[in-house]
Formats: sequence, structure tokens, C-alpha cells
Amino acid sequence: MSHGDDPQSRALAKPTFSDVQASAFVESVFGLKVSKIQPLPSYDDQNFHVCISSTKDTTDGPTEYVLKISNTESSKTPELIEVQNHVSMFLRAAGFPTASVRPTIGGNLTSLVAVDGGSGVASYLVRLLSYLPGRPVAEIPSSPQLLYDIGRLAGKLDETLQTFHHPELSSLRRENFIWNLKNVPLLEKYLDALGQSRNREIVVEVIQRFKDEILTKLSHFRECINHGDLNDHNILVESSTSASGDTLYRVSGILDFSDMSCGYYVFEAAITITYMMIESKSPVHVGGHVLAGFESVIPLTPVERGALFLLVCGRFCQSLVIAAYSCQLHPENKDYLMITAKTGWKHLQHMFDLGQKAVEEIWFETARSYDSGVPL
Repeated sequence: MSHGDDPQSRALAKPTFSDVQASAFVESVFGLKVSKIQPLPSYDDQNFHVCISSTKDTTDGPTEYVLKISNTESSKTPELIEVQNHVSMFLRAAGFPTASVRPTIGGNLTSLVAVDGGSGVASYLVRLLSYLPGRPVAEIPSSPQLLYDIGRLAGKLDETLQTFHHPELSSLRRENFIWNLKNVPLLEKYLDALGQSRNREIVVEVIQRFKDEILTKLSHFRECINHGDLNDHNILVESSTSASGDTLYRVSGILDFSDMSCGYYVFEAAITITYMMIESKSPVHVGGHVLAGFESVIPLTPVERGALFLLVCGRFCQSLVIAAYSCQLHPENKDYLMITAKTGWKHLQHMFDLGQKAVEEIWFETARSYDSGVPL
């Protein structure tokens, strides 16, 4: 495992700047006057919601931004963050609701800030992204139509990125990145965070089946660039009211490209299904609606479909194991780190109890129902 992708090194390198320090970065690096600033929840970087004072130089631009301060490990790979910035702008130009990137005073998309914390100088990459409106999907009841729309969005995003080019594109080949879905076996290093439990037994079984049934089939999956983290907090929606009085939701924001990597279409579908299950009252049925939306853009092959169940289980394991491990390192961030765990272990166990065949029947029958125009 490369040092920079180790959850321990990333977590221990998380920035801990105050509001005052963050405001100073905005003013000195980007030349903007801060009127209000507040921290946003984050995993291993540090984010702030920033409101700026309007001046004659800023009247045409946004008045709200997100200041992103990358952890010291991620800051050692500026080429990767550069690609993320350009992907966001590329997708925005293609009509996706992604953030624009505010250049620094010097005209760059990022700036490396060196800070002496008392135990030596540490460097952090800072950037300023436009603040996107809306509420996280996690906060609203997810209807079949919204799940379908999110699945379709995931497919369109991967399809569109097939035409993305950048000199540093190879930086997305993050072979030992813990969040790349093909790296589920790397979780073995962190199993002690689970103690001796039924949860650990399930994870061990998933890892073994993953080695036997997924890694042996990777050459049969179609490659693409994955967002890699289309979770229910990284997708924002805005509401409107239909003529009949129903509340309708449309996606208004796609956040956080920090887990991007080279992967496969079926990975994006599986990751999206996993995270849309988290807050659902009927989690097992979620997969069919997301799959139908995804396949309206990119129909999966039989081999890819046959891998979905284990890939979803694998993503649950990644999220749950790394969260448990990270909580040992950062107990003060437990509430945010354990969001998935509140329901995730229950959903994973339920899938295992039902078995692959039964879950697939539910997913595929639901997806097939969209062909008839009467979705289940």
C-alpha cells in the first residue's frame, strides 16, 4: 500500500485550522474578503462554507464558496487534485451540477500553504470551489423516481468522462487506493478494528468471495473513470411542487471528487446502489431502481450484472471497516465517520441472510419493470 493512500496516514494528517486561519487563507490566497465562515463536516480533509463580501471585482461571481484544505498526505499529490479540479469544470461545462473552481490571485487552481505547527512545517493544498445549493439526499425520503434519476446520473457521468483528457490523467490509476472498489482485500489489514464479532465474520467471507469471484473477472468488466463516492451526502437535491401537489426533487449538486480513480462502469453502479440503501426504509429494493436508471445509459453485461451483489457487499465492507478504524484514530469525529454504520451493518447482514440469488431477483425484476413503463 502506498503511504499516501493509507487511511492512518491520511487521517492523522487531517488539517485542524480555526475559522480565523481559514479566513486568512481566503483573503491572502484568493483576494476575497470573508463576511462569514463556518466549518463543514468532512472525512480526512477540512472544509469551510465561506460567504464573501461583495466588491466591484466580485459582483459577477459567486458570493458563497467552499474552502477545501487537503490533508498533508493528499497535498503531496498535487497532480491528482489538479485532475479533480479539471474534471469538475469539464463536467460543469457538459451540463452537470458540479462546482466551479475559483483561481488564486496568481491564476492557479490550487495553492500550497506552508504552516509551522510547532512540531515542524506542514504543507496543505487549498482551493476554493463554488458553493452548490440544495439538501443532501440523506435528508429526504428517496422515491423510486429519484433513485432512478440518480442511477441515470451515475451512468451519464461515467459515459461523459470517457472523453475527458488531461496530461496527468494517469494519476487516477491509484492501484493501492483503499477506496478503489477492486481493493476490498486490502481491508484485511484493518480487521482488528471490528474485534471478534459476527460483523467481522461477514467481512472475512466477503473478502474471500471477492478474491475468488471478482478479482478473477476484472478483465471482463468495461473500464472507465469512476467518481467513486456518489453517496447520499455527496448528491444534493432541490425540491419543487408538481401540478398535482406532489413534491419533486432534482439533483442540484455533485460533490467531492477526491475518491476518483480508474475503475469500471459496474463499480459506479454498485457504489451508488450501496449508498442509496443507507437511509432507505426498503433498502433491498433500492438496487433495482438505481440499476434501471444506470442501465438506461449503460446496460450492464451479464458478467457485470452477476458481480453486482458482491460489489455492493464489498463497498459496504470498505465503508464500515475503514470507519471503525478511523474512529480509533479520531474519536472526536465519530458522529460523521459512523454515518454509514448506523444502518450499514444491518443492511449488509440482511443481504447476506437473503442470499445473492434472492437479492438479484428483486433487483433485476424491479429494473425490468421499467421496460414495461410500470415500475415496481
